[in-house]
Amino acid sequence: MKADVARFKESTKKLTEKLNALEQQQHDELVLIPNLPHTLVPIGTTPEENVEVKTGNEIPSLHEGSVPHWDLCTKYNLINFELGTKITGAGFPVYVNQGARLQRALVNYFLDFNTKAGYIEYQPPHVVNAASAFGTGQLPDKEGQMYHCTVDDLYLIPTAEVPVTNIYRDEIIKENELPIKMTAYTPCFRREAGSYGKDVRGLNRLHQFDKVEIVQFSVPEKSYEVLDEMVAHVEKLIQSLELPYRILRLCGGDMSFSSALTYDFEVYSAAQKRWLEVSSVSNFETFQTNRMKIRYKNADGKMQLVHSLNGSSLALPRIVACLLENNQTPEGIKIPAALASYFGGNIIR
Repeated sequence: MKADVARFKESTKKLTEKLNALEQQQHDELVLIPNLPHTLVPIGTTPEENVEVKTGNEIPSLHEGSVPHWDLCTKYNLINFELGTKITGAGFPVYVNQGARLQRALVNYFLDFNTKAGYIEYQPPHVVNAASAFGTGQLPDKEGQMYHCTVDDLYLIPTAEVPVTNIYRDEIIKENELPIKMTAYTPCFRREAGSYGKDVRGLNRLHQFDKVEIVQFSVPEKSYEVLDEMVAHVEKLIQSLELPYRILRLCGGDMSFSSALTYDFEVYSAAQKRWLEVSSVSNFETFQTNRMKIRYKNADGKMQLVHSLNGSSLALPRIVACLLENNQTPEGIKIPAALASYFGGNIIR
């Protein structure tokens, strides 16, 4: 019997190793499966198949001689793209004087707008570990798009969504604390590998940019009400900047890896004569919270996963581009009334 026990121990060890390898293989396959789209998601594979659900504010008519924002930045010494290229590389602009003040004004205005709506402000780290990036779905889907600090195995954040959502990783939330509403300003870092051509000129696509984010956790049965509330919140913010906008419901092929339903906001650039994306508002349902084990106990004492949602409120580069281009006059660039007190004036000369 002792000999049998010894044999069983040896065979069990080999079987355990085999089981562990199979379980790891299963895990590696499962994490490559994207979230299931909601029934409202349009069928399609390209941006052209997204559905426009709403438009607002009139597209301005510009004066003769109007120019794109990159020329305005040079004329008024707002952003130095060449200096950023010298210091770091393309896609890392240097904001100067009134350009830097405009950035600060927008960040403060966006944060105040969000906190007045009940969002709690956070200032999270700008680098995260692999577990955090995995939790929100950046790993393994967007591994090549993030800057990786290999010595410490840390990642520069592509959005504040990553550190803010991970605040509640491995936590059990009390039901009466839901919904939880959070907002944060951070710089964002994206390699944007493979992005070339005319659509990346100026502020249209950068490797480093500023963004204010909103994140919510909700009970599952109310998460789509929360999504509608977040969409309305971002819409009011864009309306206050007096920018022409449209809201798109993204088709399945244009949604992110982790989203169940996404609405994109685009503002119109009158100088470039094109729509520029400035915000995505998404419901991830339990996709992220299952990875991060963020749960709550319902009234029956049953443990359930919360739903996570997030949105840009807002990303600054294309907002700045459209503010400069749409408000240019022969006398200077007008500042929207809602932003004037933050900027310290109503015109850039």
